[in-house]
Amino acid sequence: MASEALLEVTGLAYAYLGRFPALDDVTLAVDRGERVALLGANGCGKSTLLKILDGLLFPDKGSYRAFAADVTEDSLEDEQFNRGFRSRIGFVFQNSDAQVFSPTVREEIAFGPLTQGMEQTAVAARVADTLGMLDIAELADRAPYQLSGGEKKRVAIASVLVMNPEVLLFDEPTAALDPRTQQWLIELIIELNGAGKTIVLATHDLDSLELLADRCAVFSEGHTIVASGSPREVLADRDLLLAVNLIHDHSHHHGGTIHVHPHTADHHATD
Repeated sequence: MASEALLEVTGLAYAYLGRFPALDDVTLAVDRGERVALLGANGCGKSTLLKILDGLLFPDKGSYRAFAADVTEDSLEDEQFNRGFRSRIGFVFQNSDAQVFSPTVREEIAFGPLTQGMEQTAVAARVADTLGMLDIAELADRAPYQLSGGEKKRVAIASVLVMNPEVLLFDEPTAALDPRTQQWLIELIIELNGAGKTIVLATHDLDSLELLADRCAVFSEGHTIVASGSPREVLADRDLLLAVNLIHDHSHHHGGTIHVHPHTADHHATD
């Protein structure tokens, strides 16, 4: 029998407030150790799918299985199941301010392990390891509001990695970061995957796609997955990229050059 996918969603539908569609009949399986990019224009449903994978939202229709168990509102009410699920999957939000809220960096990173009931000395050791791994030990006693955007991103990632999850979800990991932090984060994702972590990331950054993913699931603006393939295959399919609004066609003005979609300003709540 074929081994079961690590994460699997089948026929997912979700609408915000019951009337703003975010996902429509989405089916996707992610195998252990894979790096999967959810690719699509703003508002197509990528972030919503990540929130369902993290157990923050629950689909209106369809099912979600993770680690060979059904993930539902009911199953997550079981404390033991919830603790197991939460320790195995970690979510790095697009906006670090939505994630970082403790008085100091050290307390921020300790928050997850403490809520999981880990013992104080073990937590302190793990926090020290994580600070060292992400090269932010000198920030340990600073308040998050004193940090730069890049530093805040590192702290947000540290607060997830300290739990040593098997699966890491990233929402637009390279968006709004300075080039040095972008490069650092791409290298970190490659390194984490090399250490056996499964990675799912939402992005519309075509430039770093081949570095970040082995496989892409392409969303249309109709909130469903319309194509899947390697980054190279997807990037070579100009008609697909045009159809899903990831590139603009300026060929009649500029002799065939392609302009990659800039960061569009209309961040809908339905993204």
